[in-house]
Amino acid sequence: MWRRIIAGLCAIACVFAVAACGSAGDAGKIRIGIKFDQPGLGFKKSGTYVGFDVDVAKYIAKKLGYSEDQIVWKEAPSKQREAMLQNGDVDMILATYSITDERKNAVSFAGPYFVAGQDLMVRKDDTSIKGPNDLNGKRLCSVTGSTSAATVKEKFASEVQLMEQPGYAECATALFSGIVDAVTTDDIILAGLAAASRGRLRVVGKPFTQERYGVGIKKGDTKLATKINKAIADMIRDGSWERAVQDNTQGAHYTPNPKFNPPDPTEGEK
Repeated sequence: MWRRIIAGLCAIACVFAVAACGSAGDAGKIRIGIKFDQPGLGFKKSGTYVGFDVDVAKYIAKKLGYSEDQIVWKEAPSKQREAMLQNGDVDMILATYSITDERKNAVSFAGPYFVAGQDLMVRKDDTSIKGPNDLNGKRLCSVTGSTSAATVKEKFASEVQLMEQPGYAECATALFSGIVDAVTTDDIILAGLAAASRGRLRVVGKPFTQERYGVGIKKGDTKLATKINKAIADMIRDGSWERAVQDNTQGAHYTPNPKFNPPDPTEGEK
């Protein structure tokens, strides 16, 4: 009998030891979801992470008390973002994550930290598409689960043929090879892709929506939202935000939305 009791206690101890070991790897760390395939925004390059979203994430993390080496970067594909937050896989997501009423049902947001507009990217010598009014009969590419794809389905379903891909790198490849006529998503994403194309692609420059990028967090975490909003306001105020935009869109002739204002630092408390 005593042997059985001791064995049972040992088994329980092992369970707790494994649980403790499982969480120890992230102790003192902050897990941030970003895109790995968006040049200029969230891009994995030779084991490092670069882009505007990455710069904003680093600034926020520092304000929250984390150094860069305490950040654990997680890839956050568009269609997996809500699940990653709900499952506790990440603490926050900065991945061109537009704030929408539908998403607010599943997660909460801090921000916005940027306001973009959906636009079109074409091959540099293509003059047939000057804006959204020229899309009739055209083949477009966007990313599965993105607001950009949803907008195309809602506004242009009868006019265009939409190809959905898991990432914008695949869309850019389809555009290079002539499989599609244009790539559509937010203008700052397109600016990063165009800058990386070495002049082979260009942004049309006729945005037709307004996309407010937020920091995705677990639903109901108002304290964290308040802290993040204060960090974003500080980043804009001290000039770091503007420098990050310029550094990550060099060569794309991109100008951010002039109407963008920092979030209310107290908004997360509501």
